[in-house]
Amino acid sequence: MASNLLKNIVKLDIRVSVSQNVCLPIRCLSTASPRVKDKTGKNIVFVDGVRTPFLLSGTDYAPLMPHQLAKEALIGLMRKTNIPREVVDYIVYGTVIQEVKTSNIGREAALAAGFPHSVPAHTVTMACISSNQGITTGIGLIAAGAYDVIVAGGVEFMSDVPIRHSRKMRSLLLRANKAKTPLDKLKLLSTFRPDFLLPELPAVAEFSSGETMGFSADRLAASFKVSREEQDQYAVRSHTMAKEAQDNGYLTDIIPFRLPNSSKVIEKDNGIRVSPIDKLAKLKAAFVKPHGTVTAANSSFLTDGASACLIMTEEKAKQLGLKPKLYLRDFTYVAQDPIDQLLLGPTYATPKVLEKAGLSINDIDVWEVHEAFAGQILANLKAMDSDWFAQKYMNRKSKVGVPDLSKWNKWGGSLSIGHPFAATGVRLTVHTANRLVREDGQFGLIAACAAGGQGVGMIVERHPDATAL
Repeated sequence: MASNLLKNIVKLDIRVSVSQNVCLPIRCLSTASPRVKDKTGKNIVFVDGVRTPFLLSGTDYAPLMPHQLAKEALIGLMRKTNIPREVVDYIVYGTVIQEVKTSNIGREAALAAGFPHSVPAHTVTMACISSNQGITTGIGLIAAGAYDVIVAGGVEFMSDVPIRHSRKMRSLLLRANKAKTPLDKLKLLSTFRPDFLLPELPAVAEFSSGETMGFSADRLAASFKVSREEQDQYAVRSHTMAKEAQDNGYLTDIIPFRLPNSSKVIEKDNGIRVSPIDKLAKLKAAFVKPHGTVTAANSSFLTDGASACLIMTEEKAKQLGLKPKLYLRDFTYVAQDPIDQLLLGPTYATPKVLEKAGLSINDIDVWEVHEAFAGQILANLKAMDSDWFAQKYMNRKSKVGVPDLSKWNKWGGSLSIGHPFAATGVRLTVHTANRLVREDGQFGLIAACAAGGQGVGMIVERHPDATAL
């Protein structure tokens, strides 16, 4: 069954044009619809979120530093929501590949964005779900009564990543710094060897296994018998959906970014490219060579970008005259085998968060799931459609079930829009919110995998005052 399903995924969805999803009259969210109980007693809401355009690394953002992108996201959020910076109680900001000069980038970006010195900020890191962690940490702070108004977000800057001296060289330099006499320094210098100069390059690889995520994606695709053709078709689907959303003006979360000391203004993502399927088929394997099925075209690309969002209690939003987009109803984090199941976070998170919220797959109107690789997405769908996998690995009696794919990532995803690791969670949440309005839905499910074999699942509900702008 799963095999037949996968053969039809892209054939079905590529024909479904985003432009068909006109903004319908907002339906009444009747009491007959399934309701998710508010567990905090505070009806915590997602007011709105913004992001800079997501750009391929090494392009227009290359001369900048990451806190500059984060700064603009924070400023853009304040402008869009039209609230004073003084109203914000706390900032939780994510990043993965840290710039050492701004290790607490949340604080540095906040100061650069003009927030009062009295507004605390801390930085979180949880790979591809760092800004999800920022949002849910904010939920916890509000639920605990510590604060009322939280800004969360994330930034990633792959155009300039830290490259370290080798450990041998670092040790030599540290000892030289402690040497008290010229003779001591000369003795240390005599221990120097040319190989000390070899740099340590950062790698998107698992510390526990040493494997790159792309290698794991290739192995996962092979395990679930996801073909190269299926992966390429899904990649075309993602770019097609993203291009239509972009052309139709649906990506209203983007704030224009004026490059410093330049008149150039960046207004849209630059990684969206709709290519013929036969062109994709000519690309060589990117990781498992020569016979792997994961290529540059069916993988998410290295991306620069930043995001930010505003969350608070519904009562506080009313006091401030704001119109929230979402109720933040429930969330869960999962973890599994980081070698064989590294990228299966959505499969594990989906049933868990649905059960916590008292919902079923059929109650979800909008699915926004992070696309690390086309093979990863398709493997998750096959795992969700497998009784055997559910029984053997998930301690479940039956399969999770397959989402309605006409509701799945209708504006593209990380394969096409881009994936600045720590910024993606906010992007997923805003797209869920805006799609719920345009598609007249009530509940959205956000899911993503992350390094370390982890994942997140979030349930959100459209707020009656929500708009798609």
